[in-house]
Amino acid sequence: MPTVLVVDDEASIRRTLREILEYEDYEVVDAENGEEAIEKLRTDPYDLALVDVKMPEPDGIEVLRTAADEMPELPVVMISGHGTIETAVEATKLGAFDFIEKPPDLNRLLVTVRNALDRGELEVQNRRMRQTLTEKQDGELTPIIGESEPIQEITSTIHRVAPTEARVLVTGEHGTGKELVAKWVHHLSGRDDGPMV
Repeated sequence: MPTVLVVDDEASIRRTLREILEYEDYEVVDAENGEEAIEKLRTDPYDLALVDVKMPEPDGIEVLRTAADEMPELPVVMISGHGTIETAVEATKLGAFDFIEKPPDLNRLLVTVRNALDRGELEVQNRRMRQTLTEKQDGELTPIIGESEPIQEITSTIHRVAPTEARVLVTGEHGTGKELVAKWVHHLSGRDDGPMV
């Protein structure tokens, strides 16, 4: 269940947003000012933040800046009853996912929340893939991922033939993972300190 941080100095807005989001099965944590929001962002993970622009210092823009600097994958949706084009542009430049006016239209709010959460998940997946690519480029062994019967057979075969003195020829279609299998056989052979031939 995604966790949403709702930041607004108006208790009625916080309560309304909480009720809407909890009805849609989101876990909601709220903060009544920017200072409390920044503290919560720094201590607990969130999937999304809904932040009011106009609050006593630190205001919503400062909360957005902190989130953008310290947790760049967190989507932040700015909300305001006093929204101006300049404020919306500034928030967007700082990385806000979207800008919603108060009182929020229910459908627009829910669509924005879903889209922001989807984008946040894509950013996390992107980071993981980049990390995997970096590790692969650094020469680390990429794991064989999967639980299907063919993958289990391949893994079993690797573990069975690797410790033997037999020569292994890996064949298959282009792009099926022959190089990965060969690297794993070499790694598990006990001769991985020498060259792979």
